[in-house]
Amino acid sequence: MQKAEKQDRLATGLILGLAGIAALIVISLVAYLLITGLPHVSWHFLTSSAASFTSGGGIFDQLFNSFYLVVLTLAVAVPLALGAAIYLSEYAPQNGWTNALRLAIEVLSSLPSIVIGLFGYLVFVLRWGLDFSLLAGALALTIINLPLLTRACETALQQVPALQRQAGLGLGMPKWQVTLKIVLPQALPGILTGEILSAGRIFGEAAALIYTAGQSTVNVDYTNWNPFAPTSFLNPMRPAETLAVHIWKVNTEGLIPDAAAVSSGAAAVLILTILIFNLSARGLGNYLARRLRK
Repeated sequence: MQKAEKQDRLATGLILGLAGIAALIVISLVAYLLITGLPHVSWHFLTSSAASFTSGGGIFDQLFNSFYLVVLTLAVAVPLALGAAIYLSEYAPQNGWTNALRLAIEVLSSLPSIVIGLFGYLVFVLRWGLDFSLLAGALALTIINLPLLTRACETALQQVPALQRQAGLGLGMPKWQVTLKIVLPQALPGILTGEILSAGRIFGEAAALIYTAGQSTVNVDYTNWNPFAPTSFLNPMRPAETLAVHIWKVNTEGLIPDAAAVSSGAAAVLILTILIFNLSARGLGNYLARRLRK
């Protein structure tokens, strides 16, 4: 017995040590990015446009494009992912077709984003004639985030107790009403958590957007609310450089004198935004779960 207890303590200590090393690496990386980047972040930096060949530029356009792309991508991806999750969780029979569909979702989640970016360039940009645009970038990011969103929604739906479904069916409700009025409200915390986590991934994506959304930004008119105007900030057909692409571009081109400061500040803003997305997902999920238990 003593030998088994020693082995258990040794294994537990080894696991905790490895987990501590991994956590230390992550915390050190985040701390380094924040320490080196936050001194360069200011109100002027956040609210001014980027400079091409001079120092003192900001990241306002890129920051806005990133948030706008998050909205566009979720508007396309959430209905598709939720529909697929409802089918897999509530309607799909357990057969070879369902297993093949789940395998396809897993394979899609393992594809590198650069491959999906090239696919988006060939299909959305060239074949569909969308050119470099926010819409083409949103469609490419939809492909990237569909597996994550589908799994999150399906898991949330499966966590709803079967007794609640049986109670609704026992009252004479059709299956679609049980799903819509009983299952979905109970699964809402998990679904929203998955959406917010997916938003953080969209915000930090760069590789796929280089080939779809483009690396340049038109002179955006933030006072024009007409989504069909070429320079309107609401026009999804305009090319748009996001914050993550801007960091890559600044470091690779080196055309501005303060490239290191701009990239460090932009990286700090990117890290903080993704942290806010993740903390918001946890906070909102816990809040909704408490409300549903009342």
